[in-house]
Amino acid sequence: MTSGILTVFWRFFHWGPLTAITIIKSITFMTLYMNAMWWPPNRSLGGFVNQTIFLILSASTGFNFVMASLIGPKFLPLRWRPKNPKDEQFLQFCSSCEGFKAPRSHHCRKCDRCVIKMDHHCPWINHCVGWGNHAYFTSFLAFAVAGCLHATVILFGSLYAGLHRDWYVYYGQYSKATVHLGLWSLILGVFNIGLAIGVIIAVGMLLFFQVRAIVNNRTGIEDWIVEKAKHRREGTEETFRYPYDLGKWKNIMQVASLTCSPIGNGVEWAIAEGCDQFTLTREQLKQKSEKRARTRTYSINRSVSGSWVPLWSQGCRVCLSPPLTDEPRIKLDVGDVVRVTRWRKHWLFGEKVLEETEEPERNGTVQKAQKKHKQHKKKSDQPEVDEPEKEKEEEAPSSKTPHRRIRGWFPRQCAVELVEDDDDTEQQKHFSEKKKNK
Repeated sequence: MTSGILTVFWRFFHWGPLTAITIIKSITFMTLYMNAMWWPPNRSLGGFVNQTIFLILSASTGFNFVMASLIGPKFLPLRWRPKNPKDEQFLQFCSSCEGFKAPRSHHCRKCDRCVIKMDHHCPWINHCVGWGNHAYFTSFLAFAVAGCLHATVILFGSLYAGLHRDWYVYYGQYSKATVHLGLWSLILGVFNIGLAIGVIIAVGMLLFFQVRAIVNNRTGIEDWIVEKAKHRREGTEETFRYPYDLGKWKNIMQVASLTCSPIGNGVEWAIAEGCDQFTLTREQLKQKSEKRARTRTYSINRSVSGSWVPLWSQGCRVCLSPPLTDEPRIKLDVGDVVRVTRWRKHWLFGEKVLEETEEPERNGTVQKAQKKHKQHKKKSDQPEVDEPEKEKEEEAPSSKTPHRRIRGWFPRQCAVELVEDDDDTEQQKHFSEKKKNK
């Protein structure tokens, strides 16, 4: 009981939920205060209906927000494996969760778990959006936009009536001169109009993307996978069919329900004709293979602090052109080896090569970095999915600590590329196979 209360407390004790709740309550209280003078609910049926609708929208916004945060997206069980061991060859292996990733599951580095049908990690609910809370999150966005639109109308009408109060009194229209604006009520009224308009714009855009994801039955991550799948097949006659597109109405029914509860078991999904449960995962494995072929190895020749704004150590150019992403920055020492997969003008994104048995010596020389990388390559150059026999050995009673991957951005000027014969051979083999497929 106590642990559950603490979990709820820490779920909302975060800048995202606290900011969202503050904005919701600020707009709600200010709208009710101004509406009590502009269109009092106790003086006419229209005023009563107007305030009732606003209260329903506000309460629904708060309810769906809390439910989206508390319920969460549902995590894949740790050390999960498919029922049929033969299916493991079609799935990716997650070293952090020590299990395979089920179809439509992705690992969230902030939640540190594999999330079922993950769309994105939302800081406002301090949780991921995925299978389990997708319907609640979409409902929260819809009610928030509708409530802020209603609040904007009430606040604009109240401020207009308050600013023209002297005009109504002068011409004897005393029934309209009911709004009394003081200094603070004027300031807070204008401020909350700005908040409401900001919510309409920001949340409205997010609502558009969420509705599009429901209609297409495709999350933001899956959008990116499909885009890369089409790019891989450019210039060929091969086509890729997204397996979860069942038609607009059936796609909506995969998420929408009166209870907002998730449909299915989170592992097996309804699929289109001509596809199977592993159509998307096989495509992911192929994309991972191409990604490994494009990977370049860099050695660190200058220490990296891991700061988001390394002004004193890296200079102004690096700070003024950061990668536009919330992905982490990593700390590196001289002699470390990093496998880089993404490049920017002043930044690189990669994964630090770790030694399993001992910490490597670092003397700043490229020769030692190359030697360390070649030793590690013999251990790490294996398929994305390990063989079942090997996995059973790892599950022995004397199991080791799960391998934590250190990935992130670091300044480009702190690294030098290592050119190796093995890497060149692997890349030439990959691109020659790709050319034959064309």
